[in-house]
Amino acid sequence: MDEINWSGRLIGIKGSRGIGKTTFLLSHAKEFYGVDNRECLYINLNHFFFTNRTIVDFANDFRMQGGKTLLLDQVFKYPEWSKELRICYDKYPDLKIIFTGSAVMRLKDENPDLAGKVIEYQLRGFSFREYLNLNNDKHFPVYLLKDILLHHQAIAQGIVSQMNSQLQTCFNNYLQHGFYPFFLEKRDFFENLLKTMNMTLEVDVMYIRQVEQRYLPKLRKLLYRIALESPHTPNVSQLSKELEISRATVMNYIKYLRDARLINYLYAAGEKYPKKPSTLYVYNTNQLHAIFQTPINLNKENKTFFFNQLQKDYLINEGKRHADFLINNEYPFCVKPNRHFTNNPEYYYAVNIETGEGNVIPLWLFGFLY
Repeated sequence: MDEINWSGRLIGIKGSRGIGKTTFLLSHAKEFYGVDNRECLYINLNHFFFTNRTIVDFANDFRMQGGKTLLLDQVFKYPEWSKELRICYDKYPDLKIIFTGSAVMRLKDENPDLAGKVIEYQLRGFSFREYLNLNNDKHFPVYLLKDILLHHQAIAQGIVSQMNSQLQTCFNNYLQHGFYPFFLEKRDFFENLLKTMNMTLEVDVMYIRQVEQRYLPKLRKLLYRIALESPHTPNVSQLSKELEISRATVMNYIKYLRDARLINYLYAAGEKYPKKPSTLYVYNTNQLHAIFQTPINLNKENKTFFFNQLQKDYLINEGKRHADFLINNEYPFCVKPNRHFTNNPEYYYAVNIETGEGNVIPLWLFGFLY
């Protein structure tokens, strides 16, 4: 909420399924308007009411009754939504519209009506810092990457001293179930997450990307193969044979899975889609644990966490020589499960330890970047 420019008249909030977009809208209404203020209205465009009413007419009725801010949830469920939002933007300068959409949507690239009008934001899952603060009634601040590189020993010692030997336990819990806000609910977390991932494929990817239903098993199989082998370089020809689809379709599906926040892909510096990625990863560690529900390879888990936490604000590419990652074309990183490695002073090391020294930095501290 602190990152958003709320003065904008048309604001789009994208995010993966289950990440808390609806809660985000309702929290905004409560914080900025209060419970009884009728200048703000939340509506879900999945409602049958909007099979017979247009957004434009509804928005006009709302503003004529004193409405100032319209919160629209699940806009992709409404046909021609982008055109109608543009009409509202042009006709009703006194009305602010904040809407949510799937992570799969490309608001500006695929909706020219909104170009130059919509301000777009990504709603992410909890960082390790946010998870730690929420569960332990703490107020740990965000740190910039450069501050962590320079002062990680003092920062880590300050955090560890406040956690009473619970930090590693909290970190392990976060890797299993801390990224999605519904871990706070009493339902089975992994069952809920698997349901959410399947719904992402069945609704977000299939509906928005207009993939035929008969190809759903191939998408699910591709996701499972990536999870099984990650991090790895994809063999597109082999996947094409196994899934009985073309190489181009395999690359499209990889892109869809990435847009849906089900996987990540890594490129060498200067390369990008549609070229084949250097390495594929599952998007976050919670998904890994939900898919396998058995002990996860530490190397796989640690690298997945590191990639996920840094990608919000930093450019991540494939590392050169023996490095796993290159951050902002400047910092080569190796991710290690423990201290048993030969230290090369040319690299930084993210290691699953409590505190570090020199170029060896605790892995968990990279969860404090947002």
